[in-house]
Amino acid sequence: MRIMFIGDVVGSPGREMLATYIPKLKSKFKPTVTIVNGENSASGKGITEKIYKQILDLGVQAVTLGNHTWDQRELIEVIDHCPNLVRPANFPEGVPGSGFIIIKVNQLEIGIINIQGRTFLPPLDCPFKKADELIAKIKKRTPIIFVDFHAEATSEKQAMGWYLDGKVTAVIGTHTHVQTADHRILPGKTAYMTDVGMTGPYDGILGMERSAVLNKFLTSLPVRFEVAQGREQLNGVIIDVDPKTGAAKSIFPIMINEDHPFFD
Repeated sequence: MRIMFIGDVVGSPGREMLATYIPKLKSKFKPTVTIVNGENSASGKGITEKIYKQILDLGVQAVTLGNHTWDQRELIEVIDHCPNLVRPANFPEGVPGSGFIIIKVNQLEIGIINIQGRTFLPPLDCPFKKADELIAKIKKRTPIIFVDFHAEATSEKQAMGWYLDGKVTAVIGTHTHVQTADHRILPGKTAYMTDVGMTGPYDGILGMERSAVLNKFLTSLPVRFEVAQGREQLNGVIIDVDPKTGAAKSIFPIMINEDHPFFD
């Protein structure tokens, strides 16, 4: 089994990169399942039902979210009708949507979990305990479990990787939008990466127009962030998996931008 995961899609530039490169990546790597983090895909904040469906139409099997899940308020009403959309599992009990799904692709089942960190982010239920709870449920059906850990602190992400080593197939970080160079297979055969990076503007600051972000840092005054335009990028990761045990066999990063022309 081969998993392809593409990191935080930011606005229309990110969606354009998905449309351009998912067919090429699928042709080159032939993933069994493709997962996309889409929590910034609607103007840089949240996701809509329309965009969710557009992403699935590209051949994506699941879309994960994060701390911007509810930024497009329409999602509160429609998320329960989006079965392949996964919001953080440690949101408060009773909120709409699901924090995990199990999908079947080519006779293989894979569990997909979305968890949000608590360091420098709003206080939520314990992500470690919630992960344990969901893993116990999923393992009754499949040993293949992918975790998108949407967190700010690299220490919390590394802690989750080590905590879940040997329990899941992969722990891949999202949220900080910069691809890290620490992809590895941990001793328990769990694939790990602190952050997969983002898909969208290449010359912005975390996908936003530079001028507004710089003004914020220089003045501390409130500013309105807009999705940057211009050159674009796509970041992701490929993970090969033993389908019988769920153990990760290899992990390979994807970085596509003008300085790293992946297909040249």
